[in-house]
Amino acid sequence: MGPAISLSKVEQTAPALVSLYKTAGVSLQKHGLSGARAAVYLVVDYSGSMKPYYKDGSVQALADRVLGLSSHLDDDGRVPVVFFSTDIDAVTDIALEGHRGRVDEIVAGLGHMGKTSYHLAMDAVIDHYLDSGATAPALVVFQTDGGPINKLAAERYLCKAAKLPMFWQFIGFGDPGSKQFEFLRKLDELAVPQKRPIDNAGFFHAGSDPRQVSDAELYDRLVGEFPVWLAAARAQGLVR
Repeated sequence: MGPAISLSKVEQTAPALVSLYKTAGVSLQKHGLSGARAAVYLVVDYSGSMKPYYKDGSVQALADRVLGLSSHLDDDGRVPVVFFSTDIDAVTDIALEGHRGRVDEIVAGLGHMGKTSYHLAMDAVIDHYLDSGATAPALVVFQTDGGPINKLAAERYLCKAAKLPMFWQFIGFGDPGSKQFEFLRKLDELAVPQKRPIDNAGFFHAGSDPRQVSDAELYDRLVGEFPVWLAAARAQGLVR
């Protein structure tokens, strides 16, 4: 099975994403995921400290890269996106057509940038996935620049989601040495099977200027742990 969306369709609908699409394809092949299908989600931190990353285009760049990846895995040409801070700020999507400047467009309609609370965003993704009737597993790209105000709730939701065919790939924007990311490291390493039936999360740093991470490296980090989870999820009957 080839990619979900053909190169020619990407060339027609989103020519600016062609290079990303090709690089994502190389990464998927390298990790044994050519022809794989998955529902791809993007969750973006809209807390106050994220302001510089919206301003410098880092969030839009991540959205474009995720769209390039999603085009191989899902045939609808759009990525559902959840913006979160203290609460859910928006549940919308970014499509191949009209991807340029889409983040600014969405953010222009949002209110005050709040604090950081993961679990409501996780809940929104779980609801969306279950309501969509998707049969393919989900790959959730979850971006944040720090730990949540309610750590217990975030941990509980991740453990609850481990019974679903969903893999959570967390990405940290910011200083890799910051203590802000200790909680994400902890989530990544939660005990199996004591806390959760399967390891359903990964975490990596994109640094203080995430646009400096090459496309190839970003894709390798985004999909690197997915095949391991997929094998374990199939063994447990979570994925057919």
